[in-house]
Amino acid sequence: MSYRILVVDDEEEIRKALSRHFRYKGYEVETACDGRQALATLADAKVDVLISDIVMPGMSGVDLMRAVRREYPMVRVIMITGYINQENVLACMRHGAETCIFKPWTDMKELEQAVRKALRSLKIWKKKLRQLIDMKPD
Repeated sequence: MSYRILVVDDEEEIRKALSRHFRYKGYEVETACDGRQALATLADAKVDVLISDIVMPGMSGVDLMRAVRREYPMVRVIMITGYINQENVLACMRHGAETCIFKPWTDMKELEQAVRKALRSLKIWKKKLRQLIDMKPD
């Protein structure tokens, strides 16, 4: 089963690098340059994991995460940021991000681990939903 990742970052080089890396790892990857484009992609395609920058023009990554939590609760959210401060980290925690990973990174191990963990969490929730659907009312 192939999983789909949506990478959202206003920096084209980061979008390209993450897209290339995760495609090489066997994932399907979509990209968006901002929160509005990401929401349009989510409306059109099934996405399993969203990797989003926090600080972007227009809609911030935190605002995007709030919208995703409200409209697409099964999508697992991983935040990335180069603006490392307590406010950003607490916002990620408050709004249900799987984790927040700080840029720049020297390798992709932490991000790869975060994606694997997010997909394990997604599998558990999908199993719970299947159990719920299979339950028959008395």
